[in-house]
Amino acid sequence: MAVKVTIQDIADALGVSRNTVSKAINNTGILADSTRDKVLKKAAEMGYKQFSYITVSDNTTPSLSLSIPKEKCEIALFTANFVGSSHFASPMLDKFQRELSQLGYCLTMHRVLPEEIDSLTLPATFTEEQTAGIVCVEMFNYRYSQMLCRLDMPILFIDSPVVGLDEPLDADRLYMDNTTNIYLFVKEMVKRGRTKIGFIGQYLHCQSFFERYMGYRDAMYLSGLTCQDEYCIINNKEGVRNPSTSDYREYLADKIQKLDQLPDVFICANDFIALDVMQVLKELGYSVPQDVYLCGFDDSPESRIMTPSLTTIHIHSQAIGLAAVQMLISRIKQPSLNYRTMHTETDLIYRESTEG
Repeated sequence: MAVKVTIQDIADALGVSRNTVSKAINNTGILADSTRDKVLKKAAEMGYKQFSYITVSDNTTPSLSLSIPKEKCEIALFTANFVGSSHFASPMLDKFQRELSQLGYCLTMHRVLPEEIDSLTLPATFTEEQTAGIVCVEMFNYRYSQMLCRLDMPILFIDSPVVGLDEPLDADRLYMDNTTNIYLFVKEMVKRGRTKIGFIGQYLHCQSFFERYMGYRDAMYLSGLTCQDEYCIINNKEGVRNPSTSDYREYLADKIQKLDQLPDVFICANDFIALDVMQVLKELGYSVPQDVYLCGFDDSPESRIMTPSLTTIHIHSQAIGLAAVQMLISRIKQPSLNYRTMHTETDLIYRESTEG
């Protein structure tokens, strides 16, 4: 079976960027004629499937034309989790699917299993030949995400593995604003005289958690406050590959019990974590907000009905869905665009866990 030649393969062979190859093949963007010719010639030599020879004369570069691919009308959604396990995924995907359908695309959903992630293999249900682009929702394994970026296909990540610690992902990325309202929250806590502020959440779990943690640290610095390490509970139970809720609560209880005293405020990476923290605090004999303020992130349905109700940061899920369609479709139509990162707005909501 012939090995598929991708844009990345051509880029690697020439020692140029993937974006340069894409511009040459799609005849877009500003590129020197000599560079374009070199790329086209190498693409033909390697048997890049979108091209066919027309003429070759006088040892010049072969003339090439794009073959007409079979119509691709599917957008594939990849996720490592069940959709219902996310605070924002269901309403976001509803908007995403409705907007796609109006543009003539259908959405196929594929849960990527742990063994597929480990082996870097695509889901058995995925049909590449019919797929125009892939949207990844909460796909946080860097190696797997990197493999997807090499498929020579438009890719959009809605949240992603932590970026900036490894080679960048060749894909567009969409997040919510993870920092602005954390700064505003810290600023308000300082006004109330609550200056001992901690952070809870696995900061390397995903890019959004990382941004929220760094947003907390930046806010503390800009407010002239010190981030006390003992108040930053940013890992999970050691020695367990996929810690359960009970494992995480055991880890939290151990860390909180070792504190000489509680901080004035804990900022949590999301509402699920805030729920775990509140339960652990209750079991240890503490109460919210009397002993410590608590702030979450996401504005999940649970945050509104728990007792006390949770101060949190609201995500506009449908705005994310609409932005996702716009980013992915523009990439499909213009594959040579520079890769983009977008953040959608969020809102800070005060509730009972910080005394309103």
